[in-house]
Amino acid sequence: MEKIGVIGLGNIAQKAYLPVMASLQDQYEWHLATRNIEKGQKLATKYGFSHLHQTLDQLIAEKPLAVFVHTPTSTHASIIKQLLNAGINVYVDKPVSEDLQVVEELYKLAAANNLMLTCGFNRRFAPFNQELKQIADKRLITSEKIRENSPQPVKFAIFDLMIHSVDTALYLMDEPIQNVTNHLVTSEGNLEQGYITLSSEHEQVQITTSLVGGINLEKSTVQGSTERDEVTNLSLLNKYQTGVNIQESRPDWERNLITRGFEPLIIEFLNAITHDGTNPVSPDSAILSHKVCTDLLQTL
Repeated sequence: MEKIGVIGLGNIAQKAYLPVMASLQDQYEWHLATRNIEKGQKLATKYGFSHLHQTLDQLIAEKPLAVFVHTPTSTHASIIKQLLNAGINVYVDKPVSEDLQVVEELYKLAAANNLMLTCGFNRRFAPFNQELKQIADKRLITSEKIRENSPQPVKFAIFDLMIHSVDTALYLMDEPIQNVTNHLVTSEGNLEQGYITLSSEHEQVQITTSLVGGINLEKSTVQGSTERDEVTNLSLLNKYQTGVNIQESRPDWERNLITRGFEPLIIEFLNAITHDGTNPVSPDSAILSHKVCTDLLQTL
């Protein structure tokens, strides 16, 4: 049974990853690593994990096939580099880094070592977003992320929140970007609104993030030549054709981590590393999402 490591057991790991990993214990031997041994013991007991470590070195000594990195963004680069140099595949929460040059260097290191570095862009794997991707002859794409009233420091907001909308829009595009227009609205160092307009040969793309929008909403829209589909909060799909409006919800029995794309992405990553498969989030596409966010930040 292959060993898989997990370092960092904070909020995102607990909500989105450990429940899935617990369900896969018949296929993989999971090794958790956290400096907070009390937290580690509680989570290991809760989910039935047997292997717990306190340091990255201890985790690497177990020679896992891959490690999931759920530590703060500021620690990603050093941890990823140490794992890749130890011959270990890496899955990391977005962003890989807030520094584009570091992102590019880490992907080069992964390629040089013939290893997989996968960024956790889960929205690509949300079932309804994958339906949007299948629409042919796309002409208009929008990706919105709206928060009621929670301005955040500009750089953090772009790379922690807006990057989701950026990556979703880029995933939905079928043509190379030809033009980009950026605009930020800030107040006292905080991001209130961010706008990116992209265009390709046939597609017009609008990416919007508002942290003072009065509501909490995530919506993606694709307009083709014969239909318009909208996905709201990853769980509701509206299909529009002339004289017809079909509304679909995800099945009541479906686990939320499937609806939000986490479980499918985790499984695709594990399948890829165990069967010499293709990276489920290609390096070029992940780098592009980081580049678009970097270019937006530079408009300040």
